[in-house]
Amino acid sequence: MYKPKEIVILSGKGGTGKTTIASSLAVLFQNKIIADADVDAANMYILMNPENIKGGDFEGKSVAKIDSKSCINCGICMDLCRFDAIDIIDGQHKVDQLSCDGCTLCSLGCPEDAIKMEPVMVGKWFSSDTEYGKFVYARLDPGAENSGNLVTMVKHQAKLLAESVKARYILIDGPPGIGCPVTSALSGADYTIIVTEPSISGISDLKRIIKLSDHFKVKSGIVINKYDVNSDNTKKIEKFAQENNIDILGKVPHSFCIIDQISKRTIPSGQCRELKEPLAEIYKKITDYFGTQNETGK
Repeated sequence: MYKPKEIVILSGKGGTGKTTIASSLAVLFQNKIIADADVDAANMYILMNPENIKGGDFEGKSVAKIDSKSCINCGICMDLCRFDAIDIIDGQHKVDQLSCDGCTLCSLGCPEDAIKMEPVMVGKWFSSDTEYGKFVYARLDPGAENSGNLVTMVKHQAKLLAESVKARYILIDGPPGIGCPVTSALSGADYTIIVTEPSISGISDLKRIIKLSDHFKVKSGIVINKYDVNSDNTKKIEKFAQENNIDILGKVPHSFCIIDQISKRTIPSGQCRELKEPLAEIYKKITDYFGTQNETGK
């Protein structure tokens, strides 16, 4: 059965250069679908400059809504609510949607059946064309929940695209951390590129994300970004990788060129020579792992 290879780029925390590596690899890989699964803080589209072809709303949890015409203002719903989501405004009981947990207790307890649970649209997903290939991404509304489910939707849409064009790879810019969105991104993945930095927190976060990747039995490789900022910590990362039989895919130096290109909304791999060599090394090691150095799609 046909199945594209899922490569997920992750990091233990935000700001390590995950999207920089992901977007730069998107330039190198051929016969692929690109996806941004960092839905809580989507920013890859800024560099990809997509032309949206289709998309849709993302439905989150259901929240309570009070029908003012049926409500008799008995106050039972307010007494039942444990999230302080119901208040009296201008003489009417109203629900604060941001505070409502969707537990349905107020709806069940209303003697007039005046409270209904209604789904809330909390984000949008997009399928688009870019200079570098087909691109799927999504944006969750600020403060909204269910980001894990939206990550799953992004991956599903990317898989449908990959199947339609017989793409060999799905290259996914994943969420940071080790929470629910990350587990959604890791589910079904074939390889994880973990981007870290040579700091105490970076090493700690790296170990956590490696442990999570191992739990899902996904092969991991490490990219050390800004490796020359702290050589001692870089050596600690290399020692940890060696002791745990994890590949160091590449080491990227600190570069003002990269910062400058990103500030111009440009993928830096085309302009910054200090990124080209480690990026080529990362690309070769990953394609070698999958048993090919060319992109025939076979």
